[in-house]
Amino acid sequence: MTVTSAPSTTVSVVPVTNVTSYGQFTGPPPTTTGALSTEVTALTIAASPPEQYKLQYPADGNLHQKQPAPYTPGGGLGTNGSEPVYRVISDFDYESVALALYQEWIELDLFHWGLEQFSAEEFEAAGLSAEDRYLIQFMAEQEVGHATALSNMLGPSAPKQCTYDYPVTNVREFIDFNQKLTRWGESGVYGFLNHLDSRETAQILLQSITTEARQQMIFRQFDGLFPMPVWFEVGIPQSWAWSLLAPYISSCPGNQTRLVWQNFPSLRVLNQPNPARRNGSNVWNETTGGYANTLSTANITASESCLRGPMGQNCSPAITHNRTYPLSYPGRQVYLQWESPGDRVGPNNSYVTTTSAGVPKFAAWVSQLNVTYTPLQNVTRNAAVTTQPNSTAYDGDPMVNGTMFLAITDTDLYVTPFNLSLINPHVNALAMYQAG
Repeated sequence: MTVTSAPSTTVSVVPVTNVTSYGQFTGPPPTTTGALSTEVTALTIAASPPEQYKLQYPADGNLHQKQPAPYTPGGGLGTNGSEPVYRVISDFDYESVALALYQEWIELDLFHWGLEQFSAEEFEAAGLSAEDRYLIQFMAEQEVGHATALSNMLGPSAPKQCTYDYPVTNVREFIDFNQKLTRWGESGVYGFLNHLDSRETAQILLQSITTEARQQMIFRQFDGLFPMPVWFEVGIPQSWAWSLLAPYISSCPGNQTRLVWQNFPSLRVLNQPNPARRNGSNVWNETTGGYANTLSTANITASESCLRGPMGQNCSPAITHNRTYPLSYPGRQVYLQWESPGDRVGPNNSYVTTTSAGVPKFAAWVSQLNVTYTPLQNVTRNAAVTTQPNSTAYDGDPMVNGTMFLAITDTDLYVTPFNLSLINPHVNALAMYQAG
């Protein structure tokens, strides 16, 4: 006997077009510039003491509230049986999900672009087989689903596909840019997810961003890096994610929905660790630009490349690698150079980098659960040197590791994972740092 099942009704996906134009924006000056804005009621959001009710629950393992149903404790959000509504319900929701959608669109295009831009032979030379390339293709297909889900929650004004400008010239740079771009995409959602008013929207985003977390780890493995060198993944403010993303968007449709988030000036790590080298910490000026600080292979000889190096110095695509020479280490001198505000960035060059910070004084190392500050030294105009800190999230877990975030600030403000955005008024510039 043969058993069959009729196909169930499926939800159509959002329309996807083939992007045909790449490179820097060369069109006419934009008619609208700057972030979206309405009436601003204060220059900053002031820190305040904790809400007292959050300190009152006894947390002793006993039940202290009536149970709404058997096997169900009291409390929780969205647990009263009302039908879920999967849509944004506030400006905060809309702007946050719209930012995430911009990220999904660029990932969808970037993954396809790399597969079309570089030949099978070039991928093979970088250690990536046909099966690896299909995995990248499947990740692009995942982005269609993510873009569909987010577009549906935003409604008809959801941002559409744009054109892009990628800072890569070969497969190795393509992979490294991907693992950095998916890092800020993942961390950008973690930063706002638990602040959303719409818990239903947060649920869908949670189920999409955990997929992106897997993508980021895979690109780390393709990059020859240890797949997950931290105990916790960091969350960052929306303005950080937008600052890192916007420079790689060339142009968008004329009626594109604009965003409220700030664009910080670019920070360049002059001795950014280079995962393509056998000794990746012994480098100078080997990136393709600021913000992402993607590795460059331009000055790496065959003997210096770790692609086919011996054990401990090998960075070919693999499940995992350990390095004899770490990419970075506590006490490492890190040389920094940053742009002044006022640069035109983002879609159609219609956003402008800004900062309200004062004189740069600190480097803020943002990773896992911590923000650790180190003083800037030898500050000359827009350049300085600082020292990589020796701090931990918990005993045995070095805080500075993985693909993380580095900011220049005017003060060493105390912040935690849930209120990290309070640092924004003090940020002078922003970058990715390849700690491990």
